[in-house]
Amino acid sequence: MLWRLPKLVPRSAPVILLVLTLAAATGFAGVNHLVTRFTANQQARGRKLDVQGLSAASAGRYEDAISAFRAALTCDPANSQYQLSLARALRDSNDPRRLDEAESYLVALWQRTPQDAAVNLALARVAAHRGSVEDATRYYHNAMYGVWNSDPDGNRRRARIELIQFLLKKDAPERAESELMALATSLPPDADEHLQAAQLFLQAGDNSGALGQYEEVLRFDPVNATALAGAGEANYRSGNYATAERYLRASVNVDPQDANSRQLLASSEEILRASPFHSHISDAERNRRITAAFAQAEQRLKVCAQQKGISLTPGPNAASPLTTLQSLWTVTKPDLERLRSPAETALPDTIMDVVFQIEQQTAAICGPPQGTDLALLLISQKREAAAQ
Repeated sequence: MLWRLPKLVPRSAPVILLVLTLAAATGFAGVNHLVTRFTANQQARGRKLDVQGLSAASAGRYEDAISAFRAALTCDPANSQYQLSLARALRDSNDPRRLDEAESYLVALWQRTPQDAAVNLALARVAAHRGSVEDATRYYHNAMYGVWNSDPDGNRRRARIELIQFLLKKDAPERAESELMALATSLPPDADEHLQAAQLFLQAGDNSGALGQYEEVLRFDPVNATALAGAGEANYRSGNYATAERYLRASVNVDPQDANSRQLLASSEEILRASPFHSHISDAERNRRITAAFAQAEQRLKVCAQQKGISLTPGPNAASPLTTLQSLWTVTKPDLERLRSPAETALPDTIMDVVFQIEQQTAAICGPPQGTDLALLLISQKREAAAQ
C-alpha cells in the first residue's frame, strides 16, 4: 500500500512567510545587537586608551602615548580627537622623523575643518618645531581667529603669546612688537597677565611698552613688588634715572631681599649724584660735578693702562688709544679754570666729551666699570635723559 504526503493547503503559505520573516527579523536583530555591542565595546576601549595616552603625554612618556593613541584609533578610526592627540604626541616626541606623520594627520583634520582653532594651533607648533616663521605665524593667526570650544578669549591670548615667544626666539623683534601691541589691547585686568606682557616687551627691547604694562598693574595693585621693580628697571634701561630711583626705592621698601633692585637703585643714585646735566642744580654744583668727573676719568685711565701694561707717557712707540686719551685729558685740563666764565657756554660739554671718551674707550679695552665710572659711562649713553 502506497503512502502519500498530504497535499499542503494553499492557505498555509502566508503562515510560512510570516514564520520566515520573524526568523529573519530575529536573526537581524541579534546580529545588530552584537554589532552594536561590539562597537560600544570598541568605543569604550578607545576612550580608555585615549585617557591612558593623555596621561602618558602629560608625563612626557611620548612613546607610550603614541602607542596608546594608535591603539585607540584602531578602535575608532574616524575619531578626530584621537587623530589630533596622536599628532600632538608625534610632534612633541622631539623626533624630527615623526613631524611629517604628525603634519599629515593635522593637514587631514584641517582640510575637514579649517576653522578649528585647536588643529591650527597644533599645526603652528609643528611649524615652530621646524623653525618656519611664515608658516608658524599663519597658523597661529588662524588659531587666534578660529573656533574654540571653550574660553575663546583666553585661548586666543595664549596663542598670541606663544607666537610672540617664538618670534623672539627666532630673533624677529619687529614682528614680535606688532603682536605685543595687539596683545596689550586685549589683556584683562589681571596682574599676572600684565606682568607676563611686560616681560615680553622687555625681551623685545621695548622698555616703554614694558613700563606701560607695569604701570597698569600698579593702578590696581600699588604695592606689587614685581611691578615696582619692573617699572624701575624699565626706566633705568631708558635712562630715566630719577623716575627709576623712585620706583626702585619703593620696590626695595616692599621687598628688601630684591638684590637686583638694590643694585639698580644704587646705580641710579650714583648717576643722579654725578650727572652735571641735571636741570635742577646750580652752576656751582654743575662745575663741581664736571671737575669731579674729569678727575675720575683720569683715575680710570691710569687703572686701565696699568691693568693692560700700557705706558701713558707720550713717545714714538706710544700707539695705544689710552695714550692718546691721556694727551687729550692733559690738553683739556686747563679749561677747568674757565668753567666759571659766563661766556664759556660750550665748555662744560667739551670737557664732558673728554670724560665720556675716556669712559667708553676704557670700557671697551678693560671691561665694564663699577661705581662712579659706570655712572659716567651710562650718562654718556643716555645723555639727554640724564638731564631730566
